[in-house]
Amino acid sequence: MIKEVIVVEGRDDITAVKAALECEVIATNGFGYGKSLIRTLKSLQERRGLIILTDPDFGGERIRKDLSKHIPNCKHAFLPQGKALKKGDVGVENATPDDIREAIQKARPNNVEMVETFDWEDILMFNLAGGKGSSERRERLGEILGIGYCNGKQILKRLNHLGVTRDEFIRAMERIDEDGE
Repeated sequence: MIKEVIVVEGRDDITAVKAALECEVIATNGFGYGKSLIRTLKSLQERRGLIILTDPDFGGERIRKDLSKHIPNCKHAFLPQGKALKKGDVGVENATPDDIREAIQKARPNNVEMVETFDWEDILMFNLAGGKGSSERRERLGEILGIGYCNGKQILKRLNHLGVTRDEFIRAMERIDEDGE
């Protein structure tokens, strides 16, 4: 049984997560949640902890950012978009139980204080922005580290906010280079 409560967007996400894990799951029902849900989630965070697992799309990221703003110290789990895609629909409900378990296992806390381990020079040096194949390299990096896919500026923020160590980053980049990506 997972100690933390997993926060997802909707009813179908709850079904998918419960099929993958023995855990408690609560849905935001999209972005239309109010102060009552925020109060409930704050209380759950204090007692058990929260893992936010939203869809890997614009709406899911918007919900994740808003919840993080109101509820500090949540863990964040990310599904790669390709593992949450079915017939053009992107969502947690489309992921396999194995992919959901892996995302939850890789969940990372959002650091209250950002530690500047990485800078823009790292992003450019490892071809994660502005070059041929940089989008694919960011996607693979996000999958390996469990921090999700994002653009060049956002990957820098996530590396620093989600506590990725320099060693983890280097090992991940070596894997990407070995795979020829």
